[in-house]
Amino acid sequence: MPSPAGISVNDAVSRAIKTVLASLEDSKAENIVSIDIQGKSSLGDYMVVASGRSHRHVSAVADHLLKALKDAGLGTARVEGLAGADWVLIDSGDIIVHVFRPEVREFYNLEKMWQAPDLEEETLH
Repeated sequence: MPSPAGISVNDAVSRAIKTVLASLEDSKAENIVSIDIQGKSSLGDYMVVASGRSHRHVSAVADHLLKALKDAGLGTARVEGLAGADWVLIDSGDIIVHVFRPEVREFYNLEKMWQAPDLEEETLH
């Protein structure tokens, strides 16, 4: 589906996910996992989960990502949790990024939940 600017939605999402992953790599985020949630949720197209080594590192990774998204012309993302920096959620619309401290990431284990196989439309009870 083309946008008014002539750029397809898939091209925009592809550019955005590349920007997110490159920023996380540049910031030395650890254990970066990208999960395709297209068709699983209306929240977005991708969920990315990454870890920082400390509160300070989580905060720096999130700040760097926010700047990279803005510099790439992908708008200003919504952010939650930056003050505490245990778990920072960055919602850029099509891509949702979670940056955790390792202990917090292990506790919530979001990857396991979102990477579960799809259930059939009708589930017998």
